[in-house]
Amino acid sequence: MKNIRSITLEKYSPPVYESIDDHIYRNTEDNTYVTALSLELEDDEDSQYPLEDLLDRFNLYISGFINPEVIESQYLNLEFAGDPEDIREFLKSVVGKRVYNMEVEGQDGKTYVKLLIE
Repeated sequence: MKNIRSITLEKYSPPVYESIDDHIYRNTEDNTYVTALSLELEDDEDSQYPLEDLLDRFNLYISGFINPEVIESQYLNLEFAGDPEDIREFLKSVVGKRVYNMEVEGQDGKTYVKLLIE
C-alpha cells in the first residue's frame, strides 16, 4: 500500500462525532473511536494483505468501507476503529508511508511473511 493519507468524512461532525485529536473522532452515540484513510494498493496486492496484518499489529478493525463500490479497485477509502491510543500510533506509523509484506527466511529455515512500513 502506498499514498496513505488521512481523510475527514462529512459524517464526522457534531453532535454525533467529536474530534479528540488530529483525525481521530469519538462517536458519542456508541462511544467508539474512528479514523479514515485513503490508500492505494500496489500491483501485487489485494484488499486483504497487508491490510489484515496492519489491523493485527495496531489492534484495529475496519468499521466502514467508504465508497464500497470501488472495493475491487486499487484505491480504497476505509474507516478504522479501535482504542484512541492505538489509532494515534497507527496514524503516526502509516500516513505518508509505504506498507507491504515481504517474505523472509527465518533462522529455522522456514519462510515467513513480515510486515514492513517505510
